[in-house]
Amino acid sequence: MLDLGLSKMALIGAVALIVIGPEKLPRVARTVGTLLGKAQRYVADVKAEVNRSMELDELRKMKETVETAARDVEQSVQSAAGDFEKQWQEVAGTDQAALAGPSYPEYRHPKKKWRLKQGSVPHWFKARTGVRTRALSGAARVAKYRPRKFD
Repeated sequence: MLDLGLSKMALIGAVALIVIGPEKLPRVARTVGTLLGKAQRYVADVKAEVNRSMELDELRKMKETVETAARDVEQSVQSAAGDFEKQWQEVAGTDQAALAGPSYPEYRHPKKKWRLKQGSVPHWFKARTGVRTRALSGAARVAKYRPRKFD
C-alpha cells in the first residue's frame, strides 16, 4: 500500500496548488474525493463478494459431508431393519401360536357427541329451576321489563 503521511500529503497539496491553480483546486479536490470514494466502495464490494463465494464453497463442502453421513446412516438402518425382519420371520415361523397372545376386541369410536349428551341438563329441569336457556339482548330486556303505561 501507499504510505502517505502528513508531510507527503502537504507536499502533494502544494504541488497541486501550483500546477492546477487556486480557482480550480476545490473542484478538482471534490472530483478526486468522489473518485476515491467510488474506488473504496468498489474494493469493499469485491472483498465482500470474495468472502461470500468462500463461505458458499465451505457450505457446499459441509452439505456434501452431511449428505454422505446421512446416506451412510440410512444404509445402516436399512441393513439393520432387513436383519431384524429376517430374524422376526424365523421366530414367527417357528412359534406362531406362542407369539399370538390374547386377542382384544377392535376399538369402536363412540357415537358423535355422546359425552355432551350424557352431561347435559334436560330442558324441563332448567325450566323448573329457573335457569335461563336463551340470552336476551339489552334492548329486548328493556322492552320486556319496561313498565307499561295505561292510557
